[in-house]
Amino acid sequence: MNQETIETSIRTLGEAKIPSPMLKEEHGGIHHLFVSDEDQVMINIKRANIEAMFAKGMSPPAFEVAGPRRKVYFDASKLRCAIATCGGLCPGLNDIIRAIVLELHYRYGVKIIYGVRHGLEGFIPEYNRDFLDLTPTRVTTIMNMGGSILGSSRGAQDIDRVVDCLEVNNIGILFMVGGDGTLMAASKIADTISQRRLKISVVGIPKTIDNDIHMVSRSFGFDTAVDVARMAIQSAHNEAIAYPNGVGLIKLMGRHSGFIAATAALAQQDANFVLIPEVDFDLEGPKGLMAALEARVTSRGHAVIVAAEGAGQKFFQNVDERRDPSGNIRLNDIGPFLKEAIKAHFAQKNIPLNIKYIDPSYMIRSLPANANDSVFCGFLGRDAVHAGMAGKTKLVIGHWNNHFVHLPMEATAGRRKQVRPNGKLWTTVLESTGQPSLKNDPS
Repeated sequence: MNQETIETSIRTLGEAKIPSPMLKEEHGGIHHLFVSDEDQVMINIKRANIEAMFAKGMSPPAFEVAGPRRKVYFDASKLRCAIATCGGLCPGLNDIIRAIVLELHYRYGVKIIYGVRHGLEGFIPEYNRDFLDLTPTRVTTIMNMGGSILGSSRGAQDIDRVVDCLEVNNIGILFMVGGDGTLMAASKIADTISQRRLKISVVGIPKTIDNDIHMVSRSFGFDTAVDVARMAIQSAHNEAIAYPNGVGLIKLMGRHSGFIAATAALAQQDANFVLIPEVDFDLEGPKGLMAALEARVTSRGHAVIVAAEGAGQKFFQNVDERRDPSGNIRLNDIGPFLKEAIKAHFAQKNIPLNIKYIDPSYMIRSLPANANDSVFCGFLGRDAVHAGMAGKTKLVIGHWNNHFVHLPMEATAGRRKQVRPNGKLWTTVLESTGQPSLKNDPS
């Protein structure tokens, strides 16, 4: 990480001059929780790196701490807000919506809060999607539901028309909950708002079940995903040991990053092989996956393989590249491919095989959040409200060095966090599974 190139400044709509409604007793009166822009968290906390920057006469970069400010930019009595959830479903979306609505209503006194139906489509007239009035009564129990009460959608929409809708409806704060594509769209919306000289705040809440957003140490939904993935690994192991030469194969989410597969394998240490996008492996050859799997099955009688969905894409080189409506490359399905390849290998060797394939992907992402994720979503939603009310814009609420912080959208959008092949997480997976490199020696 090059600290010297990290953008940390947060854009504001103007000076915050209004005493926060949270100072009033009826809105909480929580005086001791107020923070200022001078409260900051250093990005890199290693002593050697800090000393090196001081030696160069530089100040180590730091992020603003998230939280309520004593003065706000918007007059809550006249403010209208909107919330949109975009992209794939993820545990915790309803928790985020609930936290935002309750914080706006009870702590700031904002009465008009719109839910935008089906992502950015809800701003475009041709889709004919009315706003949903979000009240405390409507959102009180939604944390027990999976999915999003607002719905979602993929695909780009005309940014100018989105801003037209915000302007016409006098919306002052837009909360956008989504992954990398959503945050890039939110950044463009904020830029267009700025070009038009409008006073509309855009606050992003990073959502990716894969935990792969750059500069965000943890994203909501990931903990729930690991919980359920752990059960899938346990089921695959039970199936594998129940039959002679049993193989349990699980495909987990992780398009470009293997955090779910790696973490779930450590949470439920029954996996013998873990395949992730960041670490290359060979299928055939004396040191490839098939040889290692054959040795494992013939010696121990069973094996469990965990594969992230983005692993092994090199085996599909002759397949045409396709993209989804959001512009993401459609991955080829590694799960069925591995299943058939394993069956073919064992059949060729005349070795009996019982293989069971499990893909819990859509079950995981549409579930309600577990306890840890639900608490985490509450922090994110409330801090998003504090940032918006203070007039901050084009920012993301993130979690860094055990603090909730403000991240400029430029620091996160368009880049991806990945498992480091030489890092603590992956080396611990290798220690846990005992799997070899699965790579043949270069010829």
